[in-house]
Amino acid sequence: MTQETPFTTTVVPVSHDLGGFAVRRAVPSAQCRMVGPFVFVDEFGPARLDAGSAMDVRPHPHIGLATVTYLVEGAIDHRDSLGTFATIRPGAVNLMTAGSGIVHSERTPQRERETGFDLFGMQTWLALPERLEETDPAFESVAAQDLPVLTDNGAEARVIMGTLWGKTAPTTCHAETIYADVALAAGGSVPMDADADERAVMLIAGEASADGEPLELYALHVLKPGRAATLTSANGGRVMLLGGETMGPRRVWWNFVSSRMERIEQAKEDWREGRFPVVPGDEEEFIPIPEKPKTVSYP
Repeated sequence: MTQETPFTTTVVPVSHDLGGFAVRRAVPSAQCRMVGPFVFVDEFGPARLDAGSAMDVRPHPHIGLATVTYLVEGAIDHRDSLGTFATIRPGAVNLMTAGSGIVHSERTPQRERETGFDLFGMQTWLALPERLEETDPAFESVAAQDLPVLTDNGAEARVIMGTLWGKTAPTTCHAETIYADVALAAGGSVPMDADADERAVMLIAGEASADGEPLELYALHVLKPGRAATLTSANGGRVMLLGGETMGPRRVWWNFVSSRMERIEQAKEDWREGRFPVVPGDEEEFIPIPEKPKTVSYP
């Protein structure tokens, strides 16, 4: 008799080619609107971009969410309408809380443009609790050396947000959140507790299994609530673990997230009419509001 699957669903992401590298979007999707507070899950790369190539995400707005950027390889320059400038590098985390509204851009640093570079990482959005949807915007960057790393039984886990196995990351959590980068050596294993309301795992390199069931590369495997499971790898792999407390449904339209559709309509009008603030040092360009955005999710 085969063991019962630890998953409620498996989401095969939609892949988009952004000119030199692929972005794979698992959430939101028809099968999965949210996992805990995670309302958007993108994985990008791994890719090698030649000298003269770059990632240039022009200034664009957000409301009602916090963006989390985490790199395995590469570097990204972040600028926002608060006047922030920060370069994120592997193992660190950038957390940008949009709240009532923020504008930011993400671009390849000049040195990497000149030499060529590797790019590999994750960008996720966290829905804010309703009481914080209109909080003041903020930005924080936590260096790799300031995130706790746990090593045991052939596994190394970096805690990006929340608390895992008794270690807590200093990254701000607006709601109960768990987010970790788990590297498994050949023969390694690690338990996944059932403390969080909702959890999911994504294999981003190598191979791994949960309770003996193989993980599909880049797919998001949503774990059954209340069920503990064990991650193992015969030959080595890398898995992202994410989840947290169950939140009420959220509406997503383009870069806007809210519990109220009328708030999204207001944000759309504000961006069209130029009422969002500009990004110091990146004032010349912007992304126009799309007629049909790729990211739409309604309860």
